[in-house]
Amino acid sequence: MLKNLMTALCAILFSAIAAKADAVVILQYHHVSDNTPKSTSVTPSQFAEQMQYLADNDFSVIPLTQAVAQIKNQQVSKPKQVVITFDDGYDSIINNAAPILAQHQFPYTVFISVEPIEQAFKGMMSWQQINQLVEQGALMANHSWAHEHLIRRLPDETDGQWRERIKQNLLNTEAKILEKTGQSAKMLAYPYGEFDQQLAGLVTELGFVGFGQQSGAAGPYSMLTGLPRFPVAHDYADMASLKTKFNSLNMPITHMNITDPLLPQGQWRPELKVTIETDDINPAQVMCFIQGQGSQTPRWLDKNTFVVQAEQDLPAGRSRYNCTAPSIKQGGYYWFSQAWVRQKDDGTWVKE
Repeated sequence: MLKNLMTALCAILFSAIAAKADAVVILQYHHVSDNTPKSTSVTPSQFAEQMQYLADNDFSVIPLTQAVAQIKNQQVSKPKQVVITFDDGYDSIINNAAPILAQHQFPYTVFISVEPIEQAFKGMMSWQQINQLVEQGALMANHSWAHEHLIRRLPDETDGQWRERIKQNLLNTEAKILEKTGQSAKMLAYPYGEFDQQLAGLVTELGFVGFGQQSGAAGPYSMLTGLPRFPVAHDYADMASLKTKFNSLNMPITHMNITDPLLPQGQWRPELKVTIETDDINPAQVMCFIQGQGSQTPRWLDKNTFVVQAEQDLPAGRSRYNCTAPSIKQGGYYWFSQAWVRQKDDGTWVKE
């Protein structure tokens, strides 16, 4: 009886959520430059075109803090909301991006790591430059102390030792940002977009919100320990594809059999079972994409649940399952991405 009651309550909850399932589209940038690696860059002219498009087409560019508050309170009711974020704190932000953003009076967040700033790594902003952006209204947030692979253990490190090390890493980073800028947003962008269930649990324990690098629109159905962002760079920076992403919707997922991106050793073809609300989705129009393996029509178990699975082993490192579906009533596409990360067959990690 208790199980039936919980099922009924969950159905009521998800029905209530679905009534206000508009999305917040969070964009992730790194470099805004003509002279930086193309894989993580947009040119200043591309960035200017993208921001002008948002301004000309009635998008509301809102602060990240506002977006998170809406998602927490399940109040994402206004359409066409976009958030702008940058990772790492490169000097092209202050040199090239900030003037364009100021022209439109768009708010934005920069996720920064402390060590590259303190050691004055080439191409990084200084604390002085960072505070110039803060004075202009930018928000600085946590990107770990030294841009580490946070889920990786040191040799012979126990889970307890790892947990304490990463806890201090995040707290020390947050304290340094507060000391230098007066800001403490308690928002973490995972370096490389890598997180697992244990790291997500620690993030929750510390009162942080976590952001990944998997694509998709954020909203009431998203996990606050792994909010999606659309990476914008190189092949993913053309306006044709971005227009679809700007207007994307939060996939109404009510259950998944796997939520941990870290794959168990040897289980390199994860079978992902996803249950969604289909009031505004035609199941026949859901299409998935396995990174490196192409498109895949999902296998439906019933009118609300489908399965997608790689036909070949996912590569060592990071990969994704992406699924989209056109909205029947609202226009635009529902968009969801499940991130995966795996070790090599011998248990070691890809070097980066």
